Amino acid sequence: MKSIKCVFAVIGMALLLQSGFQLEAKEKPNVVFIMIDDLGWKDVGFMGSTFYETPNVDAIAAKGMRFMNAYTAAPLCAATRTSIMSGTWPARNGLTGASGHVEAIRYHASVRQKAPAERKALDVVESTRLNPDCYTMAEAFHDAGYTTAHIGKWHMGTAPSDPLSQGFDIDIPHTNAPSPLPEGWFAPWPVWPGEGKEGDHLEDRMAEEALKFIKENNPKKTGKPFLLDYWAFSVHSPWKAKQEIIDKYEKKANYYEGQHTAVYAAMVEIMDQAIGRLMTTLEEEGLIDNTIVIFYSDNGGWFLSAKKYVHPDYVDVPMGTNYPLRDGKASIYEGGTRVPLAISWPGHIEPGTVNHDAIVSSVDMYPTLIDLCGIKPNKHPILDGSSIKPALLGQEFLHDEIYCHFPHYIPATGNVPSTYVRKGDWKLIRHYHDNPDQTHRYELYNLHNDIGEMSNLAASLPEKVKELDQMIDLHLAETEAVFPIANPDYVK
Repeated sequence: MKSIKCVFAVIGMALLLQSGFQLEAKEKPNVVFIMIDDLGWKDVGFMGSTFYETPNVDAIAAKGMRFMNAYTAAPLCAATRTSIMSGTWPARNGLTGASGHVEAIRYHASVRQKAPAERKALDVVESTRLNPDCYTMAEAFHDAGYTTAHIGKWHMGTAPSDPLSQGFDIDIPHTNAPSPLPEGWFAPWPVWPGEGKEGDHLEDRMAEEALKFIKENNPKKTGKPFLLDYWAFSVHSPWKAKQEIIDKYEKKANYYEGQHTAVYAAMVEIMDQAIGRLMTTLEEEGLIDNTIVIFYSDNGGWFLSAKKYVHPDYVDVPMGTNYPLRDGKASIYEGGTRVPLAISWPGHIEPGTVNHDAIVSSVDMYPTLIDLCGIKPNKHPILDGSSIKPALLGQEFLHDEIYCHFPHYIPATGNVPSTYVRKGDWKLIRHYHDNPDQTHRYELYNLHNDIGEMSNLAASLPEKVKELDQMIDLHLAETEAVFPIANPDYVK
């Protein structure tokens, strides 16, 4: 299988060469990569929310292109982050869930040795770290002469898997924590001991650090372009916010609407305010016209009761809804991996455009950004994704195939170990060994007609199931994936 990996690496690099990334730009663009934690598909105005107020995020979309079929490679944060930084599918790199913070260090996945008798499959024990051997997106930018900074959440491991070991010059607050932790939004912060005055908000402070970086590393002063990954802690739990903003949304909430939870709305607004400050600073520093800005989320939004699943002190209501999508974070369904995506680059991307055709995944970010910035990596990384530069520039882009390998039981969401492929409008989900006889169970949906995944067509379209299932087999073979096996101790 190693020869297959090499072939795909060569093919990926050849496609990038054809798209022109080897050409030297007269002035390389800066990159500001904004990624929000647990933000749902419709949690911003440019995707249709009328309850949450996100004028600054909406302005990014208005100045560029928004994608209606944007996905993450996994429905949990660490897996998506690793797919971006490495450019590889979670099936290949082994980090398929959210274990980037656990104490055990594993660079490879394996099949669980034993499971409870009621479980039909032995699921996968995932990797827990970004493999330090991979040539990361940050390293590619750094080696191309960019100043690189990571501000916010990482969740892919400590050294040698931390930002400072993987291509970033700056890492703030240099933590591998999966979230701000209980009570962690207001100083003192568990993720940044010794910093902040009591009552300071963490996202406000992260924005301050980002503004400082932009001002100190303005290419007009330094002669070097920059890559700034602003990977916000917002809007992950704990669900707490500034009381005056909560009060504002309490007054406007309509409890007959899906989006109505005031504390979550306040968290979204705080996030939007931070991004507004970043964009204003780019304007003031004269950098906006030569800066690519990406706005993205690391997985779908949380959709269950916070009181039941997170903390007994929280109110017993869902924090959000991903409607019309099914389910959300930590689920194989659309709500788990379908996310908002907007990319702006004045003078290059037509403002106010909406892309309904391109099916984009987080593995596409690395090849896209080095392509747009004219970077030829010093090494030859394995890149599973495709550059979406043609789509951004209004050219034909035929890529319509993505995967999600999520081989885990998640009791909170009811997820069973699964892999899906989306090809055009069709989505096939393989639930491993989930039939009563421990054969695979399948769900087939036409997302054009059934975005909510309510009508399973698997029984009526067996040939389509077979066609797409073969694609899953090929994906697992090409990526050398570890996948579940039948539980020999299963008791019916």
